[in-house]
Amino acid sequence: MTRPATLSTDRLVRADAELYQGSRADIDLEGARAVLVLERGPFGKRLLAAAPADSAVLEHFEGAAAGTVDGLAVLRCPLNDANAAALRRVLPDLAPRPLGLATSAGFGDRLGIATPGHVRSLGSAGAAGGLVAPIFAQQSIREMTRTRRSPTEVLRDATFGAFEAGWRGPLGADADHLKLPEHIDACVDAGFSFFTVDPGDHVDDDADAADAADLERRLAALPWEGLETTREALERTYVGQTIELESETLILEREQVLRAAAKYGAALAHVARMHRYLAERKDAFDFEVSVDETGTPTSPEEHAFLALELKRLGVTWVSLAPRFPGRFEKGVDYIGDLDALTVELKRHAAIARVLGPYKLSLHSGSDKFSVYGPFTQATGGLAHLKTAGTSYLEALRVVAGVAPALFREILAFARVRYPTDRASYHISAVLEKVPEEGELRDGDLPGLLDQFDARQVLHVTFGSALEAYGDALQRELRAHEEEHYAALERHFVKHVRPFAQAAR
Repeated sequence: MTRPATLSTDRLVRADAELYQGSRADIDLEGARAVLVLERGPFGKRLLAAAPADSAVLEHFEGAAAGTVDGLAVLRCPLNDANAAALRRVLPDLAPRPLGLATSAGFGDRLGIATPGHVRSLGSAGAAGGLVAPIFAQQSIREMTRTRRSPTEVLRDATFGAFEAGWRGPLGADADHLKLPEHIDACVDAGFSFFTVDPGDHVDDDADAADAADLERRLAALPWEGLETTREALERTYVGQTIELESETLILEREQVLRAAAKYGAALAHVARMHRYLAERKDAFDFEVSVDETGTPTSPEEHAFLALELKRLGVTWVSLAPRFPGRFEKGVDYIGDLDALTVELKRHAAIARVLGPYKLSLHSGSDKFSVYGPFTQATGGLAHLKTAGTSYLEALRVVAGVAPALFREILAFARVRYPTDRASYHISAVLEKVPEEGELRDGDLPGLLDQFDARQVLHVTFGSALEAYGDALQRELRAHEEEHYAALERHFVKHVRPFAQAAR
């Protein structure tokens, strides 16, 4: 439990430092009063832990003794992995947990310093107090590799960021786009609670257009043992099955079933293997299935087939990300027929309600402002939003304003790296449409972050840019911390508010 403490926090801080007053936590732990607060000074940031000298509270933390204040012994603790784990032990709200069917949003943070801005956006959007459950630690293995961060480091940074901003409520941690069992291991060990399996490498997009003979070959090649069924049994189970939705009846025709099986059969077997592997390692978790990074849209009939097969295979999942029609490219708004998408969203959301309930998950969800309204209306808040690179882009916007010379270097570097770094993304930016670093005045540089092609070029080169300029970026953003947090707050309010309204 918590109770007010009489300790004056200001007496803890050194003359050359300042406190993040919103971070202060007054707790009773193991029968002893303790105060935790974050400070910032020329040394960077540190956690201050104050408790009676004879209590076991301070044994949780690694730090240097810093005297006694109001009868409490004080430790100054580095923001390392061990102290992040200790903070999660003594403040359980900071420990990731399964979020279930709550309306939720994932905030990717490739720099490791964006979480306080994300927390502020939840408050400003009216999404705090449980309306939108946040996932501050959200990184794919691909992103971790490119940013040279481990799952433990990702969770550490999110823990201290949430503490700094005073977050005290449920939160999750998403091990995103997992493809192999060994990816699961590191994220379980770090303490992640949400696991997104991406079986896209096993999806056969060509099955949609295969002729009859080719379709039969694809069906014969499926891993039927892993699917725990046979071709004949699958047909008996699904051909002609009707699914009553709120406003229509889906009828699974034979050709739809066979093409769905050919397209998604190997992916389903892979998901089932991953789910079983995870369940052996962890008791309670949120599980998401993502087929959004594939070449062809997921039809409502295919979505229904996926859900029915996942149930048959014993997979328990909290959210599913279909491949929606149109283009959900990185860092920009939706490209396609919004009216047609709205119709499809309603059908997919109805399937999720009837065959679940589970959440519909919007991947590559950054900056899809035209979609949030239709998406939240269709799902009624049974929804998950996943964002990633947009936080990095807003950090670049700040740097463009406060350190134009550095931004020009990053822009020039991104132009060189783009032809290589774009290979793993579905994007359409044209390099020739991106101004060169010397063509714009300093005051015009932040506006590049509103230009379609420049935004995508900067987005997909993040890994290379952070390797070359990460330290310089960190220095500028820490020196202009308030500008950075305020920019993130302004940007993410626009993302989160529609989801808060739907949840309300």
